[in-house]
Amino acid sequence: MEYIDPHIHMVSRTTDDYETLAKMGCVAMSEPAFWAGFDRGSAECFRDYFRQLTEFEPKRAAQFGIRHYTWLCINAKEAENVGLSREVIALIPEFLDHPNVLGIGEIGLNKNTPNESTIFLEHVDLAVRHRQQMLIHTPHLEDKYQGTRMIVDMLAGDSRVERGRVLIDHVEEHTIRLVRESGFWAGMTLYPVTKCTPQRAVDMIEMFGPERLMVNSAGDWGPSKPTAVPDLIFEMRRRGHPESLIRRVVYENPLAFFAQSANFRFTPRA
Repeated sequence: MEYIDPHIHMVSRTTDDYETLAKMGCVAMSEPAFWAGFDRGSAECFRDYFRQLTEFEPKRAAQFGIRHYTWLCINAKEAENVGLSREVIALIPEFLDHPNVLGIGEIGLNKNTPNESTIFLEHVDLAVRHRQQMLIHTPHLEDKYQGTRMIVDMLAGDSRVERGRVLIDHVEEHTIRLVRESGFWAGMTLYPVTKCTPQRAVDMIEMFGPERLMVNSAGDWGPSKPTAVPDLIFEMRRRGHPESLIRRVVYENPLAFFAQSANFRFTPRA
């Protein structure tokens, strides 16, 4: 089955992973800007990173017939440095016309601090002024519900935000209802240790239904598996779910969400 991975960090993967993903059915992916495994020291480091996301990664993906899209920001792990964050935010508009840029992300919170909240709101303002979609990171483990609540409240406080153009990612059993009932899209990240296993994700699909819901592998620097979406497909088949439901979650939903971006030019195969 063909699928789209809405959130995967291919800068941390080898070219062999692109080949494997293509063989598993991946036809498109989006890569949010994130942490480099260490804190960067200047805005120029981010300029080079944005060039990697907009120039180099699409070429690597295209070798295997995969369309690569991206999102730009300074991530929450580095947003504690407000001065640097503002320099990076000032760089972003010059990249927004690149043909693979879908919007601003992954913005959000890490430790739920005042500085993180300030930079989150400045990213949101950038997104709405430039008519960009948003992809949002929610915190890990014990900070997740509080951080998700803070994010939802901040977004709700800005009447300019179009909720159907916002994806709030890394939801779990205790945050998925909050996100969807607030009118946003929800993303489930399939990790082998933290966040959601494929089994837990299928449980949530069964409990809450497929509306405004998608799944991703993240595939980042830590323990992760770039083929986690196929693992979910296999788990749904094992439980007897119809192919139409599986396709909706792993292909049709991300297709519908991304299609709201002016830069999303993707022609589904017949």
